[in-house]
Amino acid sequence: MRHLLPALTLLPILTSSLPTTRELAPLPLVIWHGLGDDFQRDGMRSVAALADATNPGTYVHLIHLASSGAGDRQASFLGDVNAQVDQVCAQLHADNILRTAPGINALGFSQGGQFLRAYIERCNDPPVHNLVTLGSQHNGIAEFQACGASDYLCRGGEALLRWGRWSKFVQERLVPAQYFRDPTELEAYLEHSNFLADVNNERGVKNATYKENLARVNRFAMYLFEEDQMVHPKESAWFAEVNATSGEVTPLREREIYKQDWLGLRELDEKGALEFKTVPGPHMHLSEEVLTKLFTEYFAPVEVDVIASEREGLWVQAKDVTNPLVQQVGY
Repeated sequence: MRHLLPALTLLPILTSSLPTTRELAPLPLVIWHGLGDDFQRDGMRSVAALADATNPGTYVHLIHLASSGAGDRQASFLGDVNAQVDQVCAQLHADNILRTAPGINALGFSQGGQFLRAYIERCNDPPVHNLVTLGSQHNGIAEFQACGASDYLCRGGEALLRWGRWSKFVQERLVPAQYFRDPTELEAYLEHSNFLADVNNERGVKNATYKENLARVNRFAMYLFEEDQMVHPKESAWFAEVNATSGEVTPLREREIYKQDWLGLRELDEKGALEFKTVPGPHMHLSEEVLTKLFTEYFAPVEVDVIASEREGLWVQAKDVTNPLVQQVGY
C-alpha cells in the first residue's frame, strides 16, 4: 500500500522555547521536468540558475529518477509512475535542506506538473507552499504526442500506446499511458488506469487525504500554452474536458470533479488560490521574460519563522549558497 503521510502546515506552531527570528527568505524550489527531458540538460540548468538570479539564495532541487541524464530521460518514458512518485517522496524527504525548510515551492514542466500534484496528494513531506504547472496534462491526454523520426524511444512508446493502452503490461510500464484519458473510453479508463484515475479521485471510493493535502497549498497556478499542438487536448492543463467529435470544451468549474470537490480544487478556487494562466506560443516554448515574471510572482521571498536550532540551521545555511544547482545535483 502506498504511504500517505499527512500534509504539514507551512509554518508549524512553535511548541518549544527556542528563540526565533522573523525574516524574508526564498523557499527552496523543486522542479520536475517533462517527457523526453532530463535533469542534466542545459535548459534545466538554465532554469535553475534563473530561479536563483530572480530570487537570490533560492535552493533548487532538480528531481531526477536516475543518477545519469540518459537514465533520467528513459524514466520519463518508461516506468511505473506510482513507484516514481514514491521515489520522489523519499528523495525530497531525505534532502536535509528541503526537509528542514518551513516549506517548498514546486514547478512542474508538462507531465512533471501532474506528477508533482501527485506528490502533494500522496505525501507532501516537505510540504508545498506554491505549485505552478506548465502545460501539464491534469485531465490526461486523448492522443500520444508526435515523435521525431529518429526518436526511437518516443516512437516505441507511441507504438505501445496504440497496441494496448489498457493492458496491465502497458499501464505499468509506459509513462504517458498512465495519464491517457479518452472521454469515449471512460469505463476502460476507470477500470485500468494505473495512475491518473487515482490521483484525480475519479473512482467510486474517494481518497480524502488527496483532497485535504491539495487544498492546503497556498496557490496553485495552472499555465496553458495558447498554441499547444503537442498536448491533446491542450485544455487538459486547466482540468477541462474536450469532446473529440464536436470540439466542445467543458471547463473545470462545470465538471463533477469540481462541483463535488473530489480534489479540493473548488475549495482552492473559492479562496482565490486556484489560478488559470496562459502562455503565448507552442508547448514548452518559454522565454526568459515569462519565467522571470513567474519566479517573481510565485517564488518570491516570504516571511518565515527561523528557529535557532541545529535542525533548522540546515535550511538557514542553504539560503546563502551561491550556486544551489551545483551543490544539489553535483555538477
